Amino acid sequence: MLLEYICEPMRNLKDGHLRELLVQLRFTPEGQRQKQVESVEELIGIIEKDKEYPFEFVCFKITGYHPKGKSGSELIKGQALIDDLRFFISELSGQLCNYAEEQDEKVYVISELAKELGVSSKTIHRWRKRGLVARKFIFGNGKKRLGFLQSSVDKFLGTHPDLVKKGGDFAKLSKKERGYIIKRAGELGSKAGMSRYQAIKRISEESGRAHETVRYTILNAENRRAGKGLFKKPAGVIQPGQGREIYKLFNQGMSLPELMKQFDRSKSSIYRIIKRRRARALISKRIEFIASDEFLEDVAKDKILSKGLCLEEFDEREVPDVSNFKGGSLSKYMETLKQVPLLRREQEHELFRRYNYLKFLADKGIRQLKPHLATSVEIKEIEDYLAEAERIKNIIIEANLRLVVNIANKHTISGVNLLDLISEGNFAMMHAVEKFDYARGFRFSTYASWVIAKDFARKIPAEKSRPDKAGSASVSEFQDDLRKKAASGAAEIERARTNLIQAIKDNLDEREQYIIINHFGLTGTLVKKNKKTLKQIGEDLELTKERVRQVELVALQKLRQYLSIEEFELLTG
Repeated sequence: MLLEYICEPMRNLKDGHLRELLVQLRFTPEGQRQKQVESVEELIGIIEKDKEYPFEFVCFKITGYHPKGKSGSELIKGQALIDDLRFFISELSGQLCNYAEEQDEKVYVISELAKELGVSSKTIHRWRKRGLVARKFIFGNGKKRLGFLQSSVDKFLGTHPDLVKKGGDFAKLSKKERGYIIKRAGELGSKAGMSRYQAIKRISEESGRAHETVRYTILNAENRRAGKGLFKKPAGVIQPGQGREIYKLFNQGMSLPELMKQFDRSKSSIYRIIKRRRARALISKRIEFIASDEFLEDVAKDKILSKGLCLEEFDEREVPDVSNFKGGSLSKYMETLKQVPLLRREQEHELFRRYNYLKFLADKGIRQLKPHLATSVEIKEIEDYLAEAERIKNIIIEANLRLVVNIANKHTISGVNLLDLISEGNFAMMHAVEKFDYARGFRFSTYASWVIAKDFARKIPAEKSRPDKAGSASVSEFQDDLRKKAASGAAEIERARTNLIQAIKDNLDEREQYIIINHFGLTGTLVKKNKKTLKQIGEDLELTKERVRQVELVALQKLRQYLSIEEFELLTG
């Protein structure tokens, strides 16, 4: 069924190598696929229908890598390649589920574009065969449809100016009419101070000509004037590159009036770009938290946030960065840490509870966020949740920095720098904050100690891990303690592994089960796992190695929905 689903949309792709490439790209990250869509559009723009192109060239232009084997040298005729790439970009963009309203520029459906250009829908379809790029977007009714970005239309018509003359009423303009449009544009743009869009709309109403006819008449006139525009405002919508730059400068502290002046845009335009970028930045975040049934209660917000402990006593303190310390400045670092108060058990529990609940609220808000519909109030509320969660995380981290130093001291051996150990331990402890389940009743220091010690054991070379005689007694005690914890931990890991196997059997089909269980070694023991390579599994199932990898990725995506963070890490770690 999965293979049928994958192949169904690609029946229109005639070249087998392109069909195979599209299957592979289905499993690339969303951000990477977005770049590949842009690359396909650029490729369409340079293909000449009368020439032939090797598949290696096509693959490299889209993905950035060269295909292996002889297939890369096979030639594809230009017109056939354009036809296939039209369907390729349509299917690849359809996987992204981008909303038309979220784009930084106008998106036309076929009927709208035909009306704007004063041509028939059949003409638009003919232009697509010439290289006019269409992508799939989700429109207001929730349905996927072909859409044309304004930049794609401009690029195509800039390359084929004769098509507008042949296809629309642009060619029917008399010299007098063209002169009137250009003169009127100069009056409305330079003297009346209208924006380009406002002036074109006014001239279109006055002359009875299509909006796009007026726009291209003005654009051609400006091109003939060697770049001297008729308007004070720049043409068109803000391009994605400009949008990124605006958002970057805004985050660096540039004021709204300064941005308006630098980019020559209205306040509402700059504000809209910043708001959408803020929303997209939130949507791109991956937020992990320890879930609790308590979070789902109707009164959870009042109970957890309003009546919790007062955080004012935990003022933010500047704790030196260990990586910046040299030589004898460790003593200064320790003196600084002594000024940071330790957390009582009830304080620690309350902080972790609040920390995870704030991230729960942020994750819930992000899931409901739509960049084109989000209000500033909704965005700020989520940003505030995350900012407060980060503040609490810093409080927890600062209160446990002394713990890292104590553990690092126990692991100091010949050839290992103490400051390096402390720095590594700090990173391990920060990671432990994300994974600690406060509801189990243990102190965070117990869990963090185990995580840090495990990290040290993994990173310190085996030949350097033997204790010296002076510290053998304390190290021996520590190792005995670790052995006791390891014994109880092994039983817990074995139980978790049994539950993991059951979850795999409950949620995956037989082929997916076989691939996951054998590739990740769930059939052996904790000491010796029986793992198989993708190639070996492919031989067992009579599949190619690449096909096994694709099925494995789909299976892992399913398991992410059913497994906890700890269970998923146990599987893939």
